[in-house]
Amino acid sequence: RRVHGGNYQLVSPRPLEHRDAMKLKRFLLRFHPPGVIIEYTVHGEVRNKSLDLLSLTPDTDIELLCTQIIRQEPLIKESRRPQLRALIERLVARMLDDRWKPFDIVKVIRSHILPITNVAFNKSGSKFVTGSYDRTAKVYDTASGAELLSLEGHGNVVYNVAWNNPFGDRIATASFDKTAKLWDSETGQLLHTYRGHATEIVCLSFSPQSSHLATGSMDSTAKLWDVETGVEVATLAEHTAEIVSLCFNTVGSMLVTGSFDSTVRLWDIRTGACVARLLGHREEVSSAAINYAGDTVISGSIDKTCRVWDIRGATGGAGAADAEPLSAAAADSLCLKVLGGHADEVLDVCFSLCGDKIATASADSTARVYDYASLTCAATLIGHQGEVSRVVFNPQGSRVLTASADCTSRIWDAASGVELQVLDGHTDEVFSCGFAYEGD
Repeated sequence: RRVHGGNYQLVSPRPLEHRDAMKLKRFLLRFHPPGVIIEYTVHGEVRNKSLDLLSLTPDTDIELLCTQIIRQEPLIKESRRPQLRALIERLVARMLDDRWKPFDIVKVIRSHILPITNVAFNKSGSKFVTGSYDRTAKVYDTASGAELLSLEGHGNVVYNVAWNNPFGDRIATASFDKTAKLWDSETGQLLHTYRGHATEIVCLSFSPQSSHLATGSMDSTAKLWDVETGVEVATLAEHTAEIVSLCFNTVGSMLVTGSFDSTVRLWDIRTGACVARLLGHREEVSSAAINYAGDTVISGSIDKTCRVWDIRGATGGAGAADAEPLSAAAADSLCLKVLGGHADEVLDVCFSLCGDKIATASADSTARVYDYASLTCAATLIGHQGEVSRVVFNPQGSRVLTASADCTSRIWDAASGVELQVLDGHTDEVFSCGFAYEGD
């Protein structure tokens, strides 16, 4: 359920409990995106819910915010106000401590013998994993650059890699050999091989709870797998062309898929049913993402646009066995705005963690940052000399990192669009990049 009050959002994955049986145990602080995790017990069972302070800024009236939270969250009594205030003050202090510091190269790693396809950090940023055309994935220590593991077993290109963050004990790899594999991130042991796709697997994602793994394939289907058992849970088979992008919402109840059939689809994880088909792009969808609040989807397309979709009206029937996908007219009505301005294909899209900004990357050698509230372009990032294939925000949402065919990555100020640093040294195109959790 979601309870909106002032500038915070309370997200609880469980139905209302009998309040007399609920007892607050402790608060846990979350810096990115800003929030407080409430750990509590119900009849002795430990549970938690998230107090998402996505609109928190240094200008927020903290005392008023505490009052709003205490009024609407029965677990937090007035006696807890000093503790709650101190936590929010720590979040604001972290926001204020966001000074720009240039990045230094730590190490050049040459352990792969063929091009690298993707990189991904674990939650803490202490390790990262790479996939490669040499059919392997490798795990490294971030501080030293030392190779920790070589994950071998695929029969073709390892095209995508993912950690099961925030847990970090599993790595998934997707391959052109039509399989995905699950590995123990500490030992490198192969735990499962997921077979069932008819052609190459090009995208994958863990659910936030790490209970499911989703894979997307050039065979026009996505599949859901049980992480623990390795069993296929569902085949999502309504797209008519390759699925090239997918992601879960924050609570893990819905999957978003983007396809070369020019559509985006929303799927109910419990039933495997398609609950919405988002129509409007005139050419292939290259990337799709959902915001942290779970109410807005963005999609980038070869048609040079990014579309912003309000999906709150699309998921009301999620979970019903007889839920019907939206009609074309209804799906079109969900489109809040078409973000134009790029002169060539949009290759990647993303939200900032708080959802207040949108970024797009294009084959026109630029990236753009949009303000979510007004859906207007706040900055155009000009400087690359080749197509920009990847764009990501740092966890704070204050910087943008881009990867380009001009052999560089670049860091930009998200507010002004000023280029802060060119990360050079590569001798061929860069098509994957990422920030660690701390943004450092």
